[in-house]
Amino acid sequence: MIEALTAVAAAGGGAVVQAAGTDAWLVVRERAAALLGRGDTARGRTEFERLDRTARALEPRAAVDPEQERLRQEGEWRTRFELLLESLDAHEQQRAAQELRTLAAYVADAAGDVAVATGRAVASDGGSAVTGVKRTGGDGRSARVRDTGDAQATGAGSSAVSGIVRD
Repeated sequence: MIEALTAVAAAGGGAVVQAAGTDAWLVVRERAAALLGRGDTARGRTEFERLDRTARALEPRAAVDPEQERLRQEGEWRTRFELLLESLDAHEQQRAAQELRTLAAYVADAAGDVAVATGRAVASDGGSAVTGVKRTGGDGRSARVRDTGDAQATGAGSSAVSGIVRD
């Protein structure tokens, strides 16, 4: 049972970090604050503030070592969720664990494609190049890029994109 709760707390921590800076953030922020606030308005506000600090810490170029910051934030939120789960009786614990599983599933569904630290897109002589995410069709899934490289297109009909392209 303890391993299962630790795993669900880790999934919740990962969901918070993965959602930061995406379209899923507002929903995740609301649900996580409600879960941790447990109906207490003041505690809920405190959780909103913590979540907002996390989002700021995970913004591009906010940290010297972004991957280390992501790991730190995941660990912090995993610990917060573990402490919450440990503080609850068995019935409340199961309800909270289910909410964390639902939150993690929501983020996984909403995450879409992510490209980080891509290289340079170079196209010439009518060619095209994309470094980042290229979407064809209107599937509605989100896409996110961070720290994409430069884009250079030379020659008639050439196109180069560093970021997101939707066809």
